[in-house]
Amino acid sequence: MADTMISAFESSLDKTNLILKDIEDAYGWPKDRRNQSYAALRTVLHLLRDRLPVNESVEFAQQLPILVRGIYFDGWNPSDVPIRLNRDDFLYEVRQGFPYDVEGGAERVTQVVLDTLRRHVTQGEWQDVKDTMPKDLARMLP
Repeated sequence: MADTMISAFESSLDKTNLILKDIEDAYGWPKDRRNQSYAALRTVLHLLRDRLPVNESVEFAQQLPILVRGIYFDGWNPSDVPIRLNRDDFLYEVRQGFPYDVEGGAERVTQVVLDTLRRHVTQGEWQDVKDTMPKDLARMLP
């Protein structure tokens, strides 16, 4: 049993590192900028999570690695969602939550993280997420 738990944790850590590496690769960041890729992932995940209805948020999270799922749910209050955000509000919140100055600003950070997440969940689930977004936000989702 202990070996299975360690294996599950290691697998989740590997998958989480792959997601962070995908973000870094999109920017051309070296691994020593891992704090930036983590901050980008966390910020966009939280905004996406808070924009989704509770059931859809939980279904989406089930496809994330356990470690990323923990990041996703950290600080979540399901009674406060979904929060209405249009595209401009969403990008404003990304700027507030991501304290780094990077090429392309909040829009590029958002796009890189969304592109990365899209590659790590099923097409059907991603479409469900996209379908719950207002049109201006849905256009940002790959």
